[in-house]
Amino acid sequence: MQTIAPAFVFGLVAVALLFDFMNGLHDAANSIATVVSTRVLTPRIAVVWAAFFNFIAFAVFGLHVANTLGTGIVAANVIDAHVIFGALAGAIAWNAFTWALGLPSSSSHALIGGLTGAGVAKAGFGSIVFEGLGKTALGIVLSPLLGFVLAQLIALVVAWANVRSLPFAVDRRFRMLQLVSAGLYSLGHGGNDAQKTMGIIAVLLYSQGMLGGAFHVPFWVVIACQVAMALGTLFGGWRIVHTMGSRITHLKPIQGFCAETGGAITLYLATAFGVPVSTTHTITGAIIGVGAARRTAAVRWHVAQRIVVAWVITLPAAALMSALIYLATSRLA
Repeated sequence: MQTIAPAFVFGLVAVALLFDFMNGLHDAANSIATVVSTRVLTPRIAVVWAAFFNFIAFAVFGLHVANTLGTGIVAANVIDAHVIFGALAGAIAWNAFTWALGLPSSSSHALIGGLTGAGVAKAGFGSIVFEGLGKTALGIVLSPLLGFVLAQLIALVVAWANVRSLPFAVDRRFRMLQLVSAGLYSLGHGGNDAQKTMGIIAVLLYSQGMLGGAFHVPFWVVIACQVAMALGTLFGGWRIVHTMGSRITHLKPIQGFCAETGGAITLYLATAFGVPVSTTHTITGAIIGVGAARRTAAVRWHVAQRIVVAWVITLPAAALMSALIYLATSRLA
């Protein structure tokens, strides 16, 4: 396997951390849109709250998702510096494009699509680890569905439990509870999303013989990725916050609590099984679920449809961008 200068390796690590920062920037809406739109927290306090829980996620979850990204999408012996650069550059380009449009596409699937596209550009379809890619594809379908179902069930249980309570008392109670649910969702976001960049950096170091043997994720990589994501979250993604928090359906604190709790449970299950799901897909499914639990007309389905289109094209679009970038840059070396 081709080795490169250590300075270039750490330059690629910096690009990976830039992607992680943009992931936090792009996906901040996933963690804070509901709590901001219900006016439980101001935007500035909400991003600090979310960033804190994004950062401490490494102390709660294992590194199953990082291992899936590092060795379970494209064969580790195919990955080199050019493949990593192509994957990251393609994912960053797609994220920037969708962020400019205010579309909550998936940073996770942009990265997975980018890695797949660059890997195929180098070594053909035989380089793909179909078991890991299949697990990810299953997560694309199941995470929003599970978020939808869980949020609806929680909404129904909560509505039944509070049927005799005064609206003012319910609102006050769930304003407090939404602080907890927002923190739990941000914890799940940091646990699943930051690990994807950890896996990319770790497999880059492994390809250059810098891990001293077996594949693993060094602790400094874990901390660097959690910090980068937390900083990105601090800067927020306000265009996408508007789409997620108010354009899909109108949310009150009780609905925000149900959506965040359903989404958090989905993320915890996915992270435990090492499935790199999209936090964007998950919380959107949950928000639609609580909206539909009130009545079907409460959901602005044309907005949801536009979001789904962005989901569908993210993997192939990022894969194509990354393949083209790989083909262009690999010929320069």
